[in-house]
Amino acid sequence: MTTKLSDRITWRVANLDCENEARTIEKRLSAFPGLSELLVYPQTAKVSFILGTGAPELESIKETLSELGFPILHEGAAPVSPPVWRNNKVIVSAGSGVLLGVTYLLESIVLPPSLLSTVLYGSGMLLGGWYFFRQAITDFVRERIVGIEMLMMVAAIGAFLLGQHVQALILVFLYSISEALEGYTVDKTRNAVRALMNLAPGMATVLRDSVEVDIPVEQLAVGDVFLLRSGQSIPTDGVIVDGTSHVNEATLTGESRPVLKTIGDPVFAGTNNVEGMLSIKATRTTSDNTLSRIIKLVEDAQEKKANSELMIRRFGRWYSPGVLLAGLLLAAIPGLLTGDWSEWTARAMVFIVSASPCALIISIPITMVAAIGTGARMGILLKGGNVLEQLAGVRALAFDKTGTLTVGKPKVTRVISVDGTSEDLLIEIAASVERFSKHPLAEAIVNEGQLRGIIPGTVRDATSITGNGIFARYRDLEVFIGKKEWVAASCETSIDAISSSVSQPGHEEDSVVYIATRAALLGAILIGDEVRPNAAETIKNLNRCGITHTALLTGDHFDAASAIAHVTGIREFHANLSPEGKMAVIANLQRTYGATAMIGDGVNDAPALASATVGIAMGAAGSDVALETADVALLADDLSKISQSLLLARKARRVVRQNLVLSMAVITALITASFFGATLPIAVVAHEASEFIVILNGLRLLRG
Repeated sequence: MTTKLSDRITWRVANLDCENEARTIEKRLSAFPGLSELLVYPQTAKVSFILGTGAPELESIKETLSELGFPILHEGAAPVSPPVWRNNKVIVSAGSGVLLGVTYLLESIVLPPSLLSTVLYGSGMLLGGWYFFRQAITDFVRERIVGIEMLMMVAAIGAFLLGQHVQALILVFLYSISEALEGYTVDKTRNAVRALMNLAPGMATVLRDSVEVDIPVEQLAVGDVFLLRSGQSIPTDGVIVDGTSHVNEATLTGESRPVLKTIGDPVFAGTNNVEGMLSIKATRTTSDNTLSRIIKLVEDAQEKKANSELMIRRFGRWYSPGVLLAGLLLAAIPGLLTGDWSEWTARAMVFIVSASPCALIISIPITMVAAIGTGARMGILLKGGNVLEQLAGVRALAFDKTGTLTVGKPKVTRVISVDGTSEDLLIEIAASVERFSKHPLAEAIVNEGQLRGIIPGTVRDATSITGNGIFARYRDLEVFIGKKEWVAASCETSIDAISSSVSQPGHEEDSVVYIATRAALLGAILIGDEVRPNAAETIKNLNRCGITHTALLTGDHFDAASAIAHVTGIREFHANLSPEGKMAVIANLQRTYGATAMIGDGVNDAPALASATVGIAMGAAGSDVALETADVALLADDLSKISQSLLLARKARRVVRQNLVLSMAVITALITASFFGATLPIAVVAHEASEFIVILNGLRLLRG
């Protein structure tokens, strides 16, 4: 593919796993003319920029990245770290540890302290500090940033100059090891994305002139028919044109039971054909299919910072320089007053290490990224750390009815006609007009017409009135089809004549669609939709999860809303709502209960989803709108995913709080101890141990 000016180029690179490395890349690539909107994403190991006029050849940029130690990975590859024994950070850390051990043994057993041991200790310190010394100097010289690396470098060099060679090398060794561990941790959090990337096969079998041909999946075009045998993964989105089989969608949606698929049913990239032979027509290319979209959403989410993370980062920008300044003053002022420079410089070095906020700064991003990755594995797409924070605080939940609490496949249950209008004629008129509507109730009427073998008539001027119904001209009639109030306002005669027929026992949950002309009521069609089997249990689980209030918001009539609320155990319901009405109810819930989530299908409920604290779209795997607009996208039509997402968000919040408390407690304790004679090795060990604990605590989220 030819790259054009103004194209956005996005590459995956190896070895990118921290903010410091991202700044290095940004600084180097910013020197190239013609590159704009440069973005570097350490969590997903991506470099992105727009190619403009005067830009160098892409090969030059690739070479620069390779020189920096971040070679380009081939398109579609997951971020991969080298094996531990080939990781440069691990190698230099291990090398400094070996020099530490060997030199200490030589001093203890063979040689007294000498110039040789000083050289060996110094070599170990330079080796172990190769990466973070260089980073500290680069940040300070080029960007005037005093970061954690600078604090550690100053402490190590200060201790070394005071003759505390062992202590200095211990600091460098432990800190370099912790940095390598941080890189490993980031790589672990990428496993969810890496697993998603590996779901789709590399080759596909297509039919070309009735001949089976194996081609790379990247060459699949929309309209290509490919064959799928038992046990094979689906290479891209498509629709079945021949065959019947169960398809396992667990890897994508988290749904454990295989789904029966037949001719006309959609299938998604990355899912697995359990049995039988399928012929599938591709509806999307590999770069634009559902799996690719989900991968991009997960990657984007991992880069979106939580509010607490942004606050900690802002805090670190002035905290680290403050620590360095305080350390220098601690060495200088008492040293000038007492003349004991050695003692107070040593205490200053201990103070700088003790006050370093390593664990504090890493405590939040590790947790958030791990939670987002775990959610993706469960079929729950969380659009960033800020969404996780908001979801954890939700206390009220509002549900849409059709397709959310119900299975979303309504069917006609009764047809009521008046004034001699036959049932078939009523269905003929309604089905002909409703072809122009995307509403689930409209689909049920159209399906009923097909089942009765009714041929649709000519329709003109079809106009959908959001939240009310549809108007059209059918033959010589002006037809109004929809909600009772709207149809009644459009019809010159009363429509109350069939109220008693509509309200018969056994049909309380049914939705009612009224059909009238300008002159008279023609009848009504009752449409039923099955309540999801786990709806009532889901509401109970949500109450146990700390949800204080649940509400049902629907445009359907009062009786249907009341019946569904009763069956499911929802405490509050609102019927006959327009999209604006749903937004008003959401606003009221927020005023009354605080953070409120709205659960819907992501299409008809878009305004309500957008106005809620957190918008949750269910069954989003096949909906581009839901994937793009909702804060949380549940890929499967499974109500239990709602409580799972809440529990995951609240677990992430608990882990973040634990990490923050631990980090602050360790910093406070070490700073206090530094004034009472704590040694540098003690400070270093405690400091790095707290970082290890914080990282491991964050990694617990990878288990769900």
